[in-house]
Amino acid sequence: MTDAFLTDPLGELLPPLTTQEALVESNRCLNCYDAPCTHACPTHIDVPRFIKKISTGNLIGSAAAILESNLLGATCSRVCPVQELCEGACVLQHEHRPITIGRLQRFAMDAAASAGVFPVKMSSVGKGKIAVVGAGPAGLSCAGELAKLGYEVTVLEKRDLPGGLSTYGIITLREPKEIALYEVEMLSRLGVKVESGRELGCSLSLTELQKSYDAVFLALGLEASPNLGIPGEEHILDGLDYVERSKIRRSEVELGNHVAVIGAGNTAIDCATIAKRLGSNRVTVVYRRTDKEMTAYPHEYEFIKAEGVEFRFLSQPSRVLVEAGKVTGLECVLMQLGARDSSDRPIPTRISGSEFVLDVDLVVKAIGQEKPSLAKSLGLETERGYLKVNEDFQTNLPGVFAGGDCVRHRGAASTVMAVQDGKLAAAAIHKKLVNA
Repeated sequence: MTDAFLTDPLGELLPPLTTQEALVESNRCLNCYDAPCTHACPTHIDVPRFIKKISTGNLIGSAAAILESNLLGATCSRVCPVQELCEGACVLQHEHRPITIGRLQRFAMDAAASAGVFPVKMSSVGKGKIAVVGAGPAGLSCAGELAKLGYEVTVLEKRDLPGGLSTYGIITLREPKEIALYEVEMLSRLGVKVESGRELGCSLSLTELQKSYDAVFLALGLEASPNLGIPGEEHILDGLDYVERSKIRRSEVELGNHVAVIGAGNTAIDCATIAKRLGSNRVTVVYRRTDKEMTAYPHEYEFIKAEGVEFRFLSQPSRVLVEAGKVTGLECVLMQLGARDSSDRPIPTRISGSEFVLDVDLVVKAIGQEKPSLAKSLGLETERGYLKVNEDFQTNLPGVFAGGDCVRHRGAASTVMAVQDGKLAAAAIHKKLVNA
């Protein structure tokens, strides 16, 4: 149990490394040539280089090496699934234990923040105005990379605070909102302007943006959770809103004696963690497939089991039981797995007559998010409901690019992938403008 947990049950799970711990850990690194960890990082941070600088006490230089490849290095050091990426590729993985790359990255980024510096090289090769719609990881990454190149960049965000899911949708245990907001503040030092309360289709017109700016980057993310289509659904809480309350409005987090969380992705794990750590006696995750198909990372699954959360696999909710306006149970039906769908996941089908009731008094759903609904009205082509882009992240509309979760029609969506999208899109925008 960490000190953070003693003061806040949702405080950051891992404490920061001490200077001595960071020196010992950094000196374990073998400084591999053509390092597998660097290849495994979606943003291709030169991991041996930044770790070597920690071992010599050059923490600002270490942060600079990270920021060369990833302007959201502080966020990614906390939320990246390092077990699946850089640390999972470490050559010490099998013979001993992998270097704790994520915690070392956090150590370097926190050191730079404490010193009040944001060591990023600037240039003035680009000239022009760029609009970025959406202040999540993809949008901020793109904005920062373009600002580095000398462009005048304005980020237009519909919510009050920038940061996207980093601010609102990732549990504090993994990333406090202050980290995301700090990175936005650092990007402002590069000249990035952020305007809140600007929503595409309401206070913003894409056509007007095309006229007023040399290029537009859409980082729209995804929308609310889809409906389950079951009786009593109006009494189910939305998972992302549940996480947001825990970060922004803690006093509004609803708890119960027995909480059911529908879904088995990383947001579902976050919701179960919130309910359990804030005082619910029992928490049960309900999922219509098995643990082999759940989309939560394996290490998150192991973590939540250790928290005492229960699982009901091969179970699909069919009705919320309500008396006098209060939830009294969740009716479910047992499922069996059959043929595989287009994503190669087995299709669950109901077992007739297998209904049962979970005695719960609060239900939260975390079953993914709806695809961007604005696409059709904006004249944007889609692929499987996501915005369709070419290899340069350009949409079918002239001068309009897109990246992040709103284009992720295949592969896993994650913060670090969104950051890389923004970086690559910025390079493509720059190339197009200088060659125009």
